Amino acid sequence: MTKRWASGGPRSPLAGPPQAEPPRPPQPAEPPQAVTDRAAAFAAEWAPAAGRILLGVVFAWFGYHELLQPGQWTQYVPVIPESSSLAIILVLAHGWVLLVLAAALIAGIAPRASAAIASVLMLEIVVALMATGLSDTALRDVGVLGLAVVLTGAKHQRLVLRD
Repeated sequence: MTKRWASGGPRSPLAGPPQAEPPRPPQPAEPPQAVTDRAAAFAAEWAPAAGRILLGVVFAWFGYHELLQPGQWTQYVPVIPESSSLAIILVLAHGWVLLVLAAALIAGIAPRASAAIASVLMLEIVVALMATGLSDTALRDVGVLGLAVVLTGAKHQRLVLRD
């Protein structure tokens, strides 16, 4: 094959059958996620929904009891005498608000707005309880207030009817 083309350049050898590329070494499979990573991903995805539903259960419990036996709750109404009918009316109204919020939180109806209203309601409860001094009940309700505030900022939640 010493013949040259008219241009003077060397002639290329005849192309033979296409040769297959050499096999690539097998790629290592991605390591499986650790159990802790999967648990963290699951918690990040479902924790806001669980917190919202559990907060709704707490509100439903207390709202139901305020409606069922308002006389036992009048001691928490600030400024107004416990035995007054106005205190009972305020407890009944508070119970209805709790039940409506509970339904909205559990059903996932506007969860961030519901959580914001729950935050305001819990702030009212904490301030009223703190006015009489620090107690176990007031400290517990600070934690519930914290949950409501966190849920107010949760942008993506599961099991909602409307974001």
